[in-house]
Amino acid sequence: MTPRPIDAHVRLDIHPAHTSAVTAALTGTRHRTAHALLTARGFETVAEHTLVLARIDHEEPYWANKAAQALTAQGITTDMTSSLREAIDEDWTWANYPMPWCTREKIREVSNEAQTIYDDIRHGRLVIHAHADGGWTTVAVGTYRDSKSVYLHGENHLRQIADTFDSPAAAIAAFERLHGDTMRPGPAPMTDIERQTAEARTSLDAPATQPVQRTETVPAYAADPGDHDAALDDFLTKHGDWQKWRTWTDETTHAIHESQTLRIERVHEADPRETAWTIAAYETPVSDRMWHLTMTGATPAPVLLTLLNTLAEGDTWETAVGSPATEKTVTEATRPLIDVGWKHTVDGRWIRWETSQRDAGVQFDAFTPRSPHTTLATWTLWAGASIDRPTWAIHASPYTPAPMIAHLTGDLAHGTGTRQPGPRTTQQLPQLTTTPPAVAPTISSPQPARRR
Repeated sequence: MTPRPIDAHVRLDIHPAHTSAVTAALTGTRHRTAHALLTARGFETVAEHTLVLARIDHEEPYWANKAAQALTAQGITTDMTSSLREAIDEDWTWANYPMPWCTREKIREVSNEAQTIYDDIRHGRLVIHAHADGGWTTVAVGTYRDSKSVYLHGENHLRQIADTFDSPAAAIAAFERLHGDTMRPGPAPMTDIERQTAEARTSLDAPATQPVQRTETVPAYAADPGDHDAALDDFLTKHGDWQKWRTWTDETTHAIHESQTLRIERVHEADPRETAWTIAAYETPVSDRMWHLTMTGATPAPVLLTLLNTLAEGDTWETAVGSPATEKTVTEATRPLIDVGWKHTVDGRWIRWETSQRDAGVQFDAFTPRSPHTTLATWTLWAGASIDRPTWAIHASPYTPAPMIAHLTGDLAHGTGTRQPGPRTTQQLPQLTTTPPAVAPTISSPQPARRR
């Protein structure tokens, strides 16, 4: 049955200052009826006759279209601008979405659940007791009023309820056991996306100050490199058992562990695709090098931090000695990739694991462990167009400790980071080739030196 017309008119349009948000302009003697229906669907008042729909998942056009259908069903005249119709019809997905097996509908479902959590926090229905650095994302613990306590994992459109508890006391105690070192009271500071969403809800004008640089959460292998020099300085500041050593040039920094069996070389002005880091290990301070690992300058910040944390927190002696790769250690080192569904292939001597989008991979050369003095890489970790044209790469020699490789592959499989957003759609990437690159033997055996 056709509904009786209501004297209310709603015009939906793209927000003038925040292109993913949607505005609703109301007219008519019964505009308050339209106002109530829109607020029930997530719109918020910005002026007497104007509402805004602003979400952290950038799905406003989709939900605005749903709202328009509901208004029409109630007899309220609704129209849209052509730009909003184009946005509704646009088929897009988040670049390098960390759950690539999800359909577009499932992605929207996951992000809507994250939006609900965000709204519950913002409106006080979910009280956050504490937050912490969960490694590559933010985690938090909170309690729904008159309901359960929850453990939250992730940010923005990826925030999820990872666990539930019967009481706030149990939730906080479990959270402290997991994240006591980085635990902070109350909710985490707003992310860039949350800040931009708040701006869109309160004004139709562009921010008076310089807009905040937009970022997006992506898998660790697709994250921005960040400031590598600052990461090294922070590592040396926090770990007194590592010392910086004088070199003949300011272009390179050397750091050596107090055992003198582990050494770091950082080339400051290296091209992003060239070797900028070399980690080398020795059985004794005067022995030949046991193993080494190199990283290019564009290596993502989360991956670099994983490596530095492994050097700092692992048993120094075992990390220095290492052992040749075996079938068992290779299986253990690559288990995180298998767990998340990376494609496993064998091509002669090369064993590979790749994402379904083929934009990142790990390669193991089964031949090199039999030739420990080879200059070819046993392990290659990379992301980009292909293993021959990577955005960044890590190359490791035969005796590189398997636990270190496992930490890195675990980060590639499960870790996240941030980057400046690029195109929303991803491209098919070329096939991998089979030629493994050489590992650059750049660090010599440690020599006595004066501390800086």
